[in-house]
Amino acid sequence: MDRGEGKLRERNYKILYPVYFDAKATRSEGRRVPLNLAVKRPKADDILIALRKMGIKAEISGESHPSRWFRREGRVIAETNMKKTYLIREVAKKLKEAYT
Repeated sequence: MDRGEGKLRERNYKILYPVYFDAKATRSEGRRVPLNLAVKRPKADDILIALRKMGIKAEISGESHPSRWFRREGRVIAETNMKKTYLIREVAKKLKEAYT
């Protein structure tokens, strides 16, 4: 059952979930940024806006983070050659600016 994952690998797509930036989530729950860069209740729309401000093509998908399948928060698919850890940190900085 291929849901387009092969396509994601071919074109340097990165998937970002709101939980990566959520200040209420622990690291074990999926947060991937330090608390000083995390924000409360980030939305996929906010991540999309941050990526577009960075000049990165992105779109929202209705899928949820595997460990939070019941929340239906969505995810953002970004087309970039950046390393994922760097991308996450830069998006977190943009979100922090927007939320303060």
